[in-house]
Amino acid sequence: MTKQASELKPILFVVSSNAVKGATGIPTGYNLAEVTHPLEKLQAAGLRVEFASILGGDAPLDGLEDMKDPVIARYWADADFRHAISHTLCLHDVDPSRYSAIFFAGGHGTMWDFPDSAAAQKAIREIDAAGGIVSAVCHGPAALVNARRANGSLLVAGKRVAAFTNGEEEEVQSTHVVPFLLASTLEERGAHHQNAANWADNVVVDGRLITGQNPQSAASLGIALRDALLA
Repeated sequence: MTKQASELKPILFVVSSNAVKGATGIPTGYNLAEVTHPLEKLQAAGLRVEFASILGGDAPLDGLEDMKDPVIARYWADADFRHAISHTLCLHDVDPSRYSAIFFAGGHGTMWDFPDSAAAQKAIREIDAAGGIVSAVCHGPAALVNARRANGSLLVAGKRVAAFTNGEEEEVQSTHVVPFLLASTLEERGAHHQNAANWADNVVVDGRLITGQNPQSAASLGIALRDALLA
């Protein structure tokens, strides 16, 4: 590692504002493990993180989280973290030039509000154009399916990526709940989806695009993002 964390602009963490799984009425939102696990790795290295959501304000949490997980428990008991995640910036109001990287956390909520967010697409396009890093884990890559580079090409075209797999979606009985299958849609956009076994820790780094498959990959994604920023 050659760069100093203090030299770098913050990383923007983006979470879903969508609290319901479509017409089902089932609650959803962002996945807490997919925020806290990478956050721990980045903050331990002295990197700064700010939080945004599609609509801003108090972001909805996806289901009951395991408070036996020491990382989740520590952050959930931390007043500064709780304030930040309940007072997220509205992504539309964010200036992407302030950030060295953007990270899209998962949770099923993302499948409804990430893909067509003009603010998400603008942030991705501008951070990528400035030489920053675009990253996402689990359902977070829903933000990438319609994202384009400054030249108009699809961001994921020709890129190796990891994301929540069709097999994992089937295992959680959500194949017919989500509006589209994430892995299949990324492939339709020209991505080379790197499929690992269900719930395997799987992170793929392809240049300045860093993606992870599932909650089990969140800590490893944080490490990969940290190492890329400090290289």
